[in-house]
Amino acid sequence: MNSLSLAFIALVALALACHIWLLLRQNASARRARERVPPAFEAAVPLAAHHKASDYTVAKTRLAIIEALLDATVLIVLVWGGALAAIDSAWRAAGLGGPWLGMAVIASVFVLTALIGWPLSLYRVFGIETRFGFNRMTWRLYLLDALKSILLAIAFGLPLLAAVLALMEYAGDLWWLYAWLVWAAFSLTLSWAYPTFIAPLFNRFEPIADESLARRIDALIERCGFTSRGVFVMDGSRRSAHGNAYFTGLGANKRIVLFDTLMEQLAPPEIEAVLAHELGHFRLRHVRKRILVSLGFGLAGLYLLALIARQPAFYATFGAVIPSAHMALLLFVLLLPPVTFWLTPIATAWSRRHEFDADRFAREHASAEELASALVKLYRDNATTLAPDAWYSAFFDSHPPAPVRIARLRAANAADAGRA
Repeated sequence: MNSLSLAFIALVALALACHIWLLLRQNASARRARERVPPAFEAAVPLAAHHKASDYTVAKTRLAIIEALLDATVLIVLVWGGALAAIDSAWRAAGLGGPWLGMAVIASVFVLTALIGWPLSLYRVFGIETRFGFNRMTWRLYLLDALKSILLAIAFGLPLLAAVLALMEYAGDLWWLYAWLVWAAFSLTLSWAYPTFIAPLFNRFEPIADESLARRIDALIERCGFTSRGVFVMDGSRRSAHGNAYFTGLGANKRIVLFDTLMEQLAPPEIEAVLAHELGHFRLRHVRKRILVSLGFGLAGLYLLALIARQPAFYATFGAVIPSAHMALLLFVLLLPPVTFWLTPIATAWSRRHEFDADRFAREHASAEELASALVKLYRDNATTLAPDAWYSAFFDSHPPAPVRIARLRAANAADAGRA
């Protein structure tokens, strides 16, 4: 084990320690605030609901600590414990070569890691989510979803993996550019196809049945200058009691999706305000910006991989006995998270900025007070902690903390009322 290997193990340990420290802070913050609802939420959030949110947060952070420890352990065993080399050797001994060898090795590693993490996934769904009244998933539906996901991964993931490995082997020094073009085309096509062809494999999507609400939403969409395949209600209640809304798709396949649970929780003016927020993400080009940044990072990552894949020391340092394209790709994917972990607060800060911008857009096209009211109901019914730790929130929360977001909306509403 050389100095570079030791340095990377130290980086893994440092990222793990920071992650657990932040989770413990979040846990402690939820516990401290358990017995008192923050003043801004006293009128809408009963103490019992606040207790539930605190306990739910504590349960999730405990599981997240176990997951972080398990992920770090699996990484160390795979890379420095010789497991990767053993898997590679086993498939070579079976007579595989070329891209088939690479696909078998990478698929084996991902299946192995998925199986190791599966018990914790089951506990999240049938333990924590069930205990707090959110899970509505049956075992049959859970297994059916898993089967569909596996089949989709095989249908889409394996051809993409085969193409990238073939380019790494045979396309020369510019393989990284060709691989990026293939990956970019694949990602954009999948984003375009997801609302119409993939999402319906898991959920039912129906137009809004309430004619009065539909007219209200049509008027909002017209005011915002939005064109899409429509606004749909998704049967999220088949799997969870959590309510949500999201924007998906590209080009003519753009859709806004409202969970049926959200429709049950909110009044029509509140639904309009939430929808205006989602439309804000589109009109302010947040979706386009995120896609472009993702493509940019993908290009930079593949170029970096092309540079380090040429270095024999890279393979020797990280447990690859025989240098190969598939081992370079696999090691790069496995070793990237401890590095990108430190970029997380930058990404979350950018995301929170987008959320504030979308809130401002919603205030201009709907009602700030209705949006604030809707968010408070969603925080309450989804058992979102109203007292997140500041450090944890700054590092991980893609949305602004509940107290900050509500305070901004109500201050803006008061200012608008003062100018009226």
